[in-house]
Amino acid sequence: MTLAFNQSRTRRSFLLALLLFVAGTSALAQTAQPIESGKFRLHKFEQPIGEETYTVTRDGDSLVTKTAFAFTDRGRRVPLSAELRTAKDLTPEKFNIKGSVSRFSTIDSSVEIKAGAATVREDMETRQVDVSKRLFFTISGYAPVTMQMMMVRYLKSHQFFAWEPDNSQPPDPGNKLAILPGGEVTIERRGTDKIKLGDKEIELQRYSVSGLIWGRESLWFDAQENLVAAVTIDAEFDHFEALRDGYESALPVFVERAATDGMAALADIAKRLSPERKGPLAITGATLIDGNGGAPVSNVTVVIEGDKITAVGTPDKVKVPRGAKIIDARGKFLLPGLWEMHAHFEQVEWGPVYLAAGVTTARDVGNEFEFITSVRDAIKAGRGLGPRLLLAGIVDGDSTVAWGLIRANTAAEAHAVVERYHAAGFQQIKIYSSVKPDVVKALCDEAHKLGMTVTGHIPNGMNAIQGVEAGMDQINHIQYIPGVLRPKGYKPTPGQPAPPLDFESPDAKAAIQFFKDHGTVIDPTMAIFEWSYHNASTPFASIEPGAAKLPRELSGAINNSGVPAAMASRGQAVVDQFMATIAALHRAGIPIVAGTDQVVPGHSLHRELELYVKAGFTPMEAIQAATLVPARVMKLDGEAGTIEKGKRADLIILDANPLENISNIRTVRTVISAGRAYECAALWTSIGFKP
Repeated sequence: MTLAFNQSRTRRSFLLALLLFVAGTSALAQTAQPIESGKFRLHKFEQPIGEETYTVTRDGDSLVTKTAFAFTDRGRRVPLSAELRTAKDLTPEKFNIKGSVSRFSTIDSSVEIKAGAATVREDMETRQVDVSKRLFFTISGYAPVTMQMMMVRYLKSHQFFAWEPDNSQPPDPGNKLAILPGGEVTIERRGTDKIKLGDKEIELQRYSVSGLIWGRESLWFDAQENLVAAVTIDAEFDHFEALRDGYESALPVFVERAATDGMAALADIAKRLSPERKGPLAITGATLIDGNGGAPVSNVTVVIEGDKITAVGTPDKVKVPRGAKIIDARGKFLLPGLWEMHAHFEQVEWGPVYLAAGVTTARDVGNEFEFITSVRDAIKAGRGLGPRLLLAGIVDGDSTVAWGLIRANTAAEAHAVVERYHAAGFQQIKIYSSVKPDVVKALCDEAHKLGMTVTGHIPNGMNAIQGVEAGMDQINHIQYIPGVLRPKGYKPTPGQPAPPLDFESPDAKAAIQFFKDHGTVIDPTMAIFEWSYHNASTPFASIEPGAAKLPRELSGAINNSGVPAAMASRGQAVVDQFMATIAALHRAGIPIVAGTDQVVPGHSLHRELELYVKAGFTPMEAIQAATLVPARVMKLDGEAGTIEKGKRADLIILDANPLENISNIRTVRTVISAGRAYECAALWTSIGFKP
């Protein structure tokens, strides 16, 4: 339901309130006293990290909204200020925003409107934009959230959501609004929620906003058109929430409602892209690469009924059932669906992204409890769109750089955390960086007792061998391995790159054998290290072609990356060391599973496999690092990871042979997830990417 269906009485009431609000505060305005003020508590992964305050004053015939926004994320302060000057009807006249929007991202922009023309400045670049014949608003990104509140008020005052033929200026079709410095947003009314605050029950209107960040934001407004909650992501694509003073106790409810609503919207897309079918599905004529490591088989037929594979073979052995829907895959290559083993599914749009890239199973290794369980359950029940989700519940210890809301600082707290995750159906525990060594052991012991495994970071004060000795089954990120391969007593020289590793040294051999003996599993996330350390003067799209296909809201954050040219050689030395370490682990037979920790959504899993081949994997071994090996690691190889009769119907169809060139893994044309087929180009465009 869009806001186009708002009642005219609501519009009139709002406009009358706005006029009374402006007229009734004229005396205060003359002395520049605030006619409105407020405060939002800022949260990241539901953890309070800062606040935003705002004031609205009158200056002549204009209203001036000023905000001060600041939070501290893992020890780093992120301050931002913005000022918006508008006419009485909230039409923008001038806008300035300057500061930081994440630990790694800054912004410095301004817009000034005169006589229907906008002068737009972004950093050092300036341009002119004609705004004389359309509605528009000045806003830049998810923060400060006060500007989102003013945007919705502006739209209501201009009847944007309820255009009628006698309006002088209709809105853009589809509830799209042009915004400056650039882009457009889509805004919908998604329903009414009743939120309990103590003994009170308050009715709020829920909206979705798309276009300020990549994907959907959820906003809630009270009857006075005050923004009371925003569930969004920040410029690092991490969960981010803002709640007006007095609403903090309802944060888990807002997070859960945002996840459920986002999944409902994607379920509508799923119905459009892949209408539910009755009867079997047959894929015919494909060259089969089944994931077991054998030679490809030409002209294979695969029959799917429900979410299971019921037959695999050549046409002389497998007949297409009567009435089956047929996918003609002649000249194509059929593989098992890919696994993404280091996901942070931080917004619902990751669902279609992963499917578009050929990912049919994703392991989420750290998320908000209410969000990720709601998303997982919606996908499982067919009320959303995305791959099957396996969950690793994150836990950290108290520190100035702690992450997330769920903490364990004692053995008793460790037991309670593990039991909570186990009861909610999580497969693993994810250790983060501030957990104390004795608590690591308590977490591992309790997880193993309940049949769960443990993955994660190596916490501060421990090394990788100590982490495994404490009970960790798996390690996230290759960065934790080189340190234990060096001679005992090695100390780095400050300001100097580390010397190359000697994998034939006794210490290196002993450490690698230790990991092998313990069955330690590594997900290197090499793609994120390559992105972080590449030469900033080299366009990232020349390394990762997916970076050229991003929506506007993602492009800057992904492509404006890397290290300065003066540090590029040092960055490359880090990448080379990590690649050599992956190669040594692989040669020793230590399980490597493919995961990315995000970077370019979807595309970077393909890059991860390309990097494995560069490190010495065969193309088949790289494919298995994203199919059979993770299925074994997660003890699901009896039902997934290869294409065989009786297994889950998770498959991908490629236009080119990945065994000849691993980069052909990027040619995914069709993905079948739990028996349901989607065309990848349509999935990409559904969330703003170029196919």
